[in-house]
Amino acid sequence: MTMNDATSYVPPKVWTWNKESGGKFAAINRPVSGATHDSALPVGKHPLQLYSLGTPNGVKVTVLLEELLELGFSGAEYDAWLVNISEGEQFSSGFVAVNPNSKIPALLDCSTAKPTRLFESGSMMLYLAEKFNAFIPKDAAKRAECMNWLFWNIGSAPFLGGGFGHFYAYAPEKWEYPIDRYAMEVKRQLDVLDKHLETNRFLCGDEYSIADMANMAWYGALVMGKLYEAGEFLSVADYKQVIRWTEEIQQRPAVKRGQRVNRVWGAEHHQLAERHDAADFDKDPTEILKQLWRANWLKKSLSARYPDSLPTPARG
Repeated sequence: MTMNDATSYVPPKVWTWNKESGGKFAAINRPVSGATHDSALPVGKHPLQLYSLGTPNGVKVTVLLEELLELGFSGAEYDAWLVNISEGEQFSSGFVAVNPNSKIPALLDCSTAKPTRLFESGSMMLYLAEKFNAFIPKDAAKRAECMNWLFWNIGSAPFLGGGFGHFYAYAPEKWEYPIDRYAMEVKRQLDVLDKHLETNRFLCGDEYSIADMANMAWYGALVMGKLYEAGEFLSVADYKQVIRWTEEIQQRPAVKRGQRVNRVWGAEHHQLAERHDAADFDKDPTEILKQLWRANWLKKSLSARYPDSLPTPARG
């Protein structure tokens, strides 16, 4: 639909909520906050409890946790619980107590005297990096550069996800103006990254940091064709330095693991519905399918494909 279409929208004087106009995610978005039902969050055995889904903001945190474990920080051990946003689990009383904004991910640090709640992925990354004194440059100037790019991601990624991604992939109709406007913004962001990476191996020079993890989860996924099926539309192959940087980061073992956590779509060997131990990554496909069954995400389709192999396990 173009701007000149005769059915152009005329805003009313006062906005009212039309529940049917939200597109693919109409059922999970609403203009008020707070819990819709009482339900406690599960708590596992590890110091850190993550409640998430394998979207880019979730991947930021799981990649960092896996990188910390790779360095030998046992205090970074974590349980990663799947939050089924399509069923409104992010509006449970337990989830809202950790994240009043009802957005994934949410993190609880149970190693402190009183459990410390963390919401917003950038806050989690900075908290964990400072807690373990890792993946933040110690040099003051480089640390400032790390913060620049971390918070650039926090401010920029919503244009890619909530802006471009929504209107290009999820809106109930295709509208030219918002798609063009957000495509322009996303391409400018990619160009910003590409030009910076022409003279820098990583975003802070030669030192891999939380800034790289945060941006790779969004812009790396985009240039590798993993977001919104928009690679050709956005000519992502033009951003050669972003691709080079992404390919190097994605070869890291911790990144490969972190990208699987709480992922319940795509190739089965790239999925891990929930992570409670390092050994979970080595489970055979049947075990992974059992986790998907536990998550209650794909119960109908899995029952049709594997009617005899998937018992119903209890969650917890």
